[in-house]
Amino acid sequence: MTELQDQPKLKAAQRPRTAARVAAVQALFQIEQNGDRPDSVIEQFLVHRFGTTLSGESYEDGRIPEADVALFTAIVKGAVSNRTAIEGDIAQTLPSTWPIERLDPVLRALFMAAIAEFRHEDVPAAVLINEYMDVAHGFFFGDEPRLVNGVLDTLFKTPAPVEDHDSTAVPPTED
Repeated sequence: MTELQDQPKLKAAQRPRTAARVAAVQALFQIEQNGDRPDSVIEQFLVHRFGTTLSGESYEDGRIPEADVALFTAIVKGAVSNRTAIEGDIAQTLPSTWPIERLDPVLRALFMAAIAEFRHEDVPAAVLINEYMDVAHGFFFGDEPRLVNGVLDTLFKTPAPVEDHDSTAVPPTED
């Protein structure tokens, strides 16, 4: 990540990775709500939503200027291909009285994007938490950004379980 992208004072159009994260949340929401195929939604965003137009359309007009297309695509594909595992992570973090289905769909999409990016990108946890809290502030005006902070902080700072892929291997013997 460049120093320019990390400056919080910059507008989203000057922060392509932030723009990609916002777009990924929107795309994941669309996939869930409409049952659209991920590749189709990614293509729609690439053709119709990214870039600037001659009239200078912006977020308010449904455009996402200067987004990091590779990051956007990686987040969406990662979230969709790992949906079950990611939802399991979210469910384990939420109170048992608050099932994942009860979450606002935009909040669910935000968690999916954040966790997918955390699993597959080399970005520090603190940076991702801050970025997705900023995204949450763009969609919500209540306590949701604090929930995003708490859930992501818990998930990102908990060590991942060690997977033993060689469980059929014979343990070494001592000589």
